[in-house]
Amino acid sequence: MVRHAELVELVLPDFGYPIFEPSLTAETYLNRLERLRKKCSGDYTHMLVYGDREHSANIAYLTGYDPRFEEALLIVDIEGEDQWILVGNEGIGYLEISPIKEQLYPVLYQSFSLLAQDRSKSKPLKQLLQDTGITANSTIGVTGWKYYSAQESPDPHHWIEAPSYLIDNLRALATDVTNATHIFMHQTDGLRAVNEPEQLAQMEYAATLTSQAVRNVIYGIRTGMTEYQAVQLMNLNGYPHSAHTMLSTGERAWMGLPSPTNKKIQRGEPFTTAVGLWGALNSRAGWLLEHEMQLPKKIGDYVERLAAPYFEAATAWLEKMSIGVTGGELYKAVHDRIGDSFYGVWLNPGHLIGMDEWINSPIYKDSKDRIKPTMALQVDIIPATGTEYFTINTEDGIAVADQHTRNHFMEYYPEAWDRIVARRDYMTEQLGIRLQPEVLPFSNLASHLPPFILNPQRAFRMTE
Repeated sequence: MVRHAELVELVLPDFGYPIFEPSLTAETYLNRLERLRKKCSGDYTHMLVYGDREHSANIAYLTGYDPRFEEALLIVDIEGEDQWILVGNEGIGYLEISPIKEQLYPVLYQSFSLLAQDRSKSKPLKQLLQDTGITANSTIGVTGWKYYSAQESPDPHHWIEAPSYLIDNLRALATDVTNATHIFMHQTDGLRAVNEPEQLAQMEYAATLTSQAVRNVIYGIRTGMTEYQAVQLMNLNGYPHSAHTMLSTGERAWMGLPSPTNKKIQRGEPFTTAVGLWGALNSRAGWLLEHEMQLPKKIGDYVERLAAPYFEAATAWLEKMSIGVTGGELYKAVHDRIGDSFYGVWLNPGHLIGMDEWINSPIYKDSKDRIKPTMALQVDIIPATGTEYFTINTEDGIAVADQHTRNHFMEYYPEAWDRIVARRDYMTEQLGIRLQPEVLPFSNLASHLPPFILNPQRAFRMTE
């Protein structure tokens, strides 16, 4: 029998708030460096990982060091055992944050410092690079935050999104300097496409914070509040952000991405919000109403035409998700239901998440890429209708975990495991979403989707 989405009154359980914060040990980072060397052996002599405040995920993945005000450069001798990290004036002291600081050679490179700060104590960049063993015979891989295809360039391997002065100096020393970001960010084979159990536990912690923040807004927002006051309901604890906090109502909500303002929230307006922290992002969008009878007449069929089919597509994605499923199958599960141009699902319906909000995506039309154990993914299906129907959105995070990883969670992260089990129970028993055993929900919203924000208890479930 064909199932469909219906709106019903639901009681979203309290899944709890983290007390214990997982962390990554020095051993984890050293193991990652070892994996990098094995992966790059024979192809590169040196791997250079560039990072700045906006693009810190790859360098932090290897070191636990995230650039703040400055840029940074990690140089890994693939054939040896050494690694150097070039930082600016303020970065030297902040290197203490790295769990493997004793295994990093700190190098002061003051051109990474902010303008007007002292530049008199560091060597020229070319000499610093030579000091790490780079010669004319070196094979250099440079990791930034993107890599490119033949569709974009006739020579994509030589497109590198790092400062030109760095690439110019490297190419003055060595002839073989290419983009190596795929080593980290390829959608299935990249080092960061899969995660250690410890990393997943850290992501579940972050996702609990982000989802609870959005949940607090959904259940606490009132007309007459300002957008700033609505954001204060999030009650965030200071965990680092991966994206600007987003909340907008009225005309600005149609853009999707704006930060909040002092605008007063009014009944009948469109609404959207999203919160992103390292390893997690959650979002909801809908109308600031209590019931579909309050919608403008010309979109009176909003639930039947947009919202219900959307929830059915998100459910199909979740039910199809499993170890070994292809990205093409997940894409098809969504587009079979909301693939019409009216829905405007132009972006990949789901993607990998890490410290950065979007690593890459194995989910695209006809994709043969298979979902692997320990991947962390976003249920990120965005209907950009571009019409008076506005949109609806439920973005939550999950992990795909084999039995070994699930056992590890149960033993070492029982608090997180209890939340995961309770979320699964709600999704399967109350929402009618038939999850595979390997799907671990990380969101305290647990796919709870109220299209009318002023009535958050009235949400979708699947029924026959």
